[in-house]
Amino acid sequence: MTLTLRVLAPDQSVFDGPADEVILPSTTGQMGILTGHVTMLTALDSGVLRVREGTSWSTIALAGGFAEVEANEVTVLVNSAELGSKIDPAQAEAAFEAAKLAAAGFEGQASSTEKLRALKALDQARARLQASKGG
Repeated sequence: MTLTLRVLAPDQSVFDGPADEVILPSTTGQMGILTGHVTMLTALDSGVLRVREGTSWSTIALAGGFAEVEANEVTVLVNSAELGSKIDPAQAEAAFEAAKLAAAGFEGQASSTEKLRALKALDQARARLQASKGG
């Protein structure tokens, strides 16, 4: 028996298919989902969703959202998502370095809208970089 995984962003269906295991980047840490998992709803952080089909793993970079697990179906609704296999690792590395520099410019400062945006962009760039490298 397998899971059915659907990853939906506002502008596209990123993944819709079977999975033997799903690892979600929940706001409380990594969460593994196997068949027979209890029904639940969880908030997701920016991070990498990992999908196992047989013995192979694939990755999807997520930018926050929610996941629902019910009756061996996992539905992930996110602000944006991108298959790791479609991300250019060199571009992801450059974007990560730029985001790191931008976030470093706010070091030592009190919280501000700009600082929070820079930190969020850094998290998303890190997720894209990790997904581009398979994990």
